Amino acid sequence: MLSTREELEAYSDHPSGFLALNSGNQYYRHPGTRGVISYRESGRYLVVFGGVTAPPGADHDGLLDGFIAYAAGRRRRIVAIQVPLADAPSYAERGFTVNQVGASYARSLDKFSLGGAKYMRLRNKISRAVRAGLEVSEVDLAGAQAELDAVDRPWLKAKGVLVKEITFLIGERTGEYAKDRRLFVGRLDGQTIGYITYSPVYGSRPGWLHDLTRRHPDAPPGVMETINSTAITALRAEGCAWLHLGFTPFVGLDPGHALPGGSRLVDRIVTFLSRHGEHVYPAQSQLAYKEKWGVDVVLPEYVAFQGSPRPGAVWRLLRVTNSI
Repeated sequence: MLSTREELEAYSDHPSGFLALNSGNQYYRHPGTRGVISYRESGRYLVVFGGVTAPPGADHDGLLDGFIAYAAGRRRRIVAIQVPLADAPSYAERGFTVNQVGASYARSLDKFSLGGAKYMRLRNKISRAVRAGLEVSEVDLAGAQAELDAVDRPWLKAKGVLVKEITFLIGERTGEYAKDRRLFVGRLDGQTIGYITYSPVYGSRPGWLHDLTRRHPDAPPGVMETINSTAITALRAEGCAWLHLGFTPFVGLDPGHALPGGSRLVDRIVTFLSRHGEHVYPAQSQLAYKEKWGVDVVLPEYVAFQGSPRPGAVWRLLRVTNSI
């Protein structure tokens, strides 16, 4: 039997699929089928991350049906987040209420260049950071935890006393699979002032996911852009085909991506947060950062509620992601 890591590498076609390996996740497998479903249990809910990781067809459907039966046998309900477009109809066909909740963004690297007027502001920002003395390098993640902690603490404090660090939907820099992630740090006068981790991406657009991003509040402008630009140069030199910029909720919404049976109430709430929810989640500023890199693929992602959306499902989703 394949390990969870091997199953992801073999069957995942989700840009954030590697995050299924985060510490604390549980895994469902069904006898006679290939693949795995990653989830966490919270109260009377099983909260699924990323849909079904399995070959399409009988394995995919058998695994999802088995998981639904498993949840019913334990008197649990299911809510799934970051469900990709390829999986969303399968949930809807099984009675789930499925709504688009955001999108993932990606940039192909084969012809990537920061040349031309389109990237002039980005180039200027990077130039200013370099002139200020910023030095970027790739370092071993395991050996850098202390200096990353020194960035994380003021970064989180600057966001407010009530703000917690999101979990489940983003990567982590510790745990069993930290060795598979890559780390690029920016240092000024020898002190680390920002960093980005990158996680592997498998499937039809293989490459790396621009994952954890942390910046010291006193860091000068252009630090994150310089770190990512340096990472892109390194990835392209290795022949990497894609840089995935990850999932952002409440953006990239398109009525053309709606599925039959979706909740109008959920659509209205997501649309409201897209227009007025910057104090809840900085979706628009995150989108602006991603669009700097000239994204050429936008992939819708969904939330799927078993049956109709219930306050309890939303509450458990927020709890699992550490949003409240």
